[in-house]
Amino acid sequence: MDIEALNAQLQSLSAEARIQTLAEQFGGVWAFSSSFGLEDQALTELLLSSSLPNVNLRLITLDTGRLFAQTYQTWANTEAHFGRFFEAFYPEAEPLREWVQQNGINGFYQSKSQRLECCQLRKVEPLARALAGSDVWVTGLRAAQSHSRSQLPIVEQVEGRLKFNPIADWSLERVQSQVVLSAVPYNPLHDEGFPSIGCEPCTRRITQGESLRAGRWWWESAGAQECGLHLSKTGSDQ
Repeated sequence: MDIEALNAQLQSLSAEARIQTLAEQFGGVWAFSSSFGLEDQALTELLLSSSLPNVNLRLITLDTGRLFAQTYQTWANTEAHFGRFFEAFYPEAEPLREWVQQNGINGFYQSKSQRLECCQLRKVEPLARALAGSDVWVTGLRAAQSHSRSQLPIVEQVEGRLKFNPIADWSLERVQSQVVLSAVPYNPLHDEGFPSIGCEPCTRRITQGESLRAGRWWWESAGAQECGLHLSKTGSDQ
């Protein structure tokens, strides 16, 4: 597969046309991973309003057990709005129990290595199970979200499947406009200074001038705001 040529083909198209074009070229099982953030809400609308005859579209989400109450409500509101349920994936109980017993319930604050272990158990491993059997992984990632994502392509090859980022080049304003125009439910925390929303103990409001992901794992050094879901095998942030 010529990923470079495929990116060049999709670059000039709208997000809707990118979805349609890729569906025509790569059918099969698509797994859309949503955290019910603003980008994912906009993309849910685009995906479910598209005609994808060759695609089996799975809507998946990760329940880490530490999400905000507002996130769970947005999850419920989204299912009611679209009339579709999301497949939820959870951490394996025994490894998580052992980690908490060894590190404490909030042990992720102690060091970056402990935080990454927690993310591995609560997010990375469940996502691997969620993506099993899928041909295309669809995400709401945007290049403008952080410096580490600035070179984000529209499509890339990751662990034997195509990773598709249809709104990679969208601005935050474009995302907000899409959500407003389509009247999609969204997390009210976005209106309270939370542009990026993850687990409750690992997310804070940002202040004026901070990057969009500065509120994630804020106690670590700048530029470390990744959990491991979108890290390549070479270790580079995506």
